Amino acid sequence: MRIAVAGALGRMGRAVAATVEAEAGLSVAARFDRPGAAGEGLVSQDAALAAADVVIDFTTPAASVALAQACAARGGPALVIGSTGPDDAQRAAIDLASAKVAIVRAANFSLAVNMLLGLVEQAARQLGPDAYDIEVFEAHHKRKVDAPSGTALMLGQAAADGRGVGLGQVARHARDGITGPRPTGEIGFSVMRGGGIIGEHSVAFVAEDEILTLSHSARDRTLFARGAVVAARWVAGRPPGLYDMRDVLGFSDRG
Repeated sequence: MRIAVAGALGRMGRAVAATVEAEAGLSVAARFDRPGAAGEGLVSQDAALAAADVVIDFTTPAASVALAQACAARGGPALVIGSTGPDDAQRAAIDLASAKVAIVRAANFSLAVNMLLGLVEQAARQLGPDAYDIEVFEAHHKRKVDAPSGTALMLGQAAADGRGVGLGQVARHARDGITGPRPTGEIGFSVMRGGGIIGEHSVAFVAEDEILTLSHSARDRTLFARGAVVAARWVAGRPPGLYDMRDVLGFSDRG
């Protein structure tokens, strides 16, 4: 299978290329980055798309949208998107492109994180809002530009799904000053940025007499690259559509 790596000069791009090169049956068919970027072995986006069966993309939401539209316009290749922080319009544009090309989009490609999502949803279903408050915490390196992280939002969504409410109705993204008592059912988010933290996420269910914390720590960003490569193997040859890691891992009916 031929893999093209978008954002090849970035930290994740380099990790993806190294992971692909170490996998049997896979090859790095092309490496490309933003227009005008200089680096040995880089090709244009058009050349990369022509050479690949699947593109793995850890860039920015705007770049991911442009890439998805380019893949859709030519009917392929399939696409694995790991950029985080898209707005509603960018999500909609990728949704539209998926009508013509198979796309796996996920905020986190870790198997353990995707297991954590299921555990959070189950816990939220059983630990009701009258007794248990929910707080989502995440920490990342100082170079990360979006907050809360896509994974934190996924965890918040899982908690909201477990309680059968819309996340937008109960999310609290900041507290400062005289905020008053905490509303029943609120799902809070807190964020830390600093140093080289790869990724820390936790969800706390806090009652008057006990606290349950479910957490995940990333120790090496190659775990995300490995997950993206698993997704690339899975999505190659799939019909057009928008998929996620639940599909890839067989957790959904479509998997």
